[in-house]
Amino acid sequence: MCTTCGCGIGQTRINGKTVQLRRHAGTALRYRPTQSDHAHTHEQAPSSVTDLPVPGTIDFGAGIAGTHAPGMSQTRMVKIERDILAKNNQYADENRRYLAERGIFALNLVSSPGSGKTTLLVKTIDMLRDRFPVAVIEGDQQTDHDAARIRATGVPALQINTGKGCHLDAHMIGQALQQLSLRNNSLLFIENVGNLVCPSGFDLGEAHKVVILSVTEGEDKPLKYPDMFHAADLMLLNKCDLLPYLSFDVGQAIAYAQRVHPGLPVLQISATQGGGMPEWIDWIIAGCRRAAAISQTAQPHDS
Repeated sequence: MCTTCGCGIGQTRINGKTVQLRRHAGTALRYRPTQSDHAHTHEQAPSSVTDLPVPGTIDFGAGIAGTHAPGMSQTRMVKIERDILAKNNQYADENRRYLAERGIFALNLVSSPGSGKTTLLVKTIDMLRDRFPVAVIEGDQQTDHDAARIRATGVPALQINTGKGCHLDAHMIGQALQQLSLRNNSLLFIENVGNLVCPSGFDLGEAHKVVILSVTEGEDKPLKYPDMFHAADLMLLNKCDLLPYLSFDVGQAIAYAQRVHPGLPVLQISATQGGGMPEWIDWIIAGCRRAAAISQTAQPHDS
């Protein structure tokens, strides 16, 4: 059982077929900015974000495990988390090697529900599919609605339904990679389950986590869900075409995000109106070129 949100072991469906996967669930992690993108630690988040006591607040994240489960000690929870995440990271490393050897640039798109991930993804595919082979892994608890929207663009999309699970894990992605016949020097998008908590702690083997925050959500989301913004390599501030109708403070949202993750790059975009999309596309193209260049030095492999 996930010690953060309660998701348990259950049936996962990949493209409609049931597979038995252990639900790799664990608590949110804390990241050291000085370590590599995928190095994890269980230290507390920066004191300016989470360590100040707030009158009238009961903090169930103050223990060494960073979370609470009825009837389970903090020490036991830390052990379970470390065991689960260590196994997940093994799968992630396998995925990363597979992708790197083939020059596949993989992005893990993470956000809360309703941020506009799928609309952004459709628009991005429309702008890139003539330049790179593109494929998508879609994560949702149920339905294949988003995968159907992606397939309508003409690119392959594989649906993973997580059941009670609230995030994708590296084992699921490894299973999906076996089914997706990805081309060398291609672009892979992983659209994670809509959730700003658990996906932050699970390395999938991707090149980057990209967190999407819409202006309809409130500028304080980076402070409320710091682990996700701390784990991300890029923040997309979406639905900026709606700013004239909202009281959203763009400067404050960016300041909060960069308080949690100093130096976090931020792009302001509108997936529906096209604002900021060229900068996002340029960022992806640069990543694809780097991935292709790195793969040229990898050992020979089967296509």
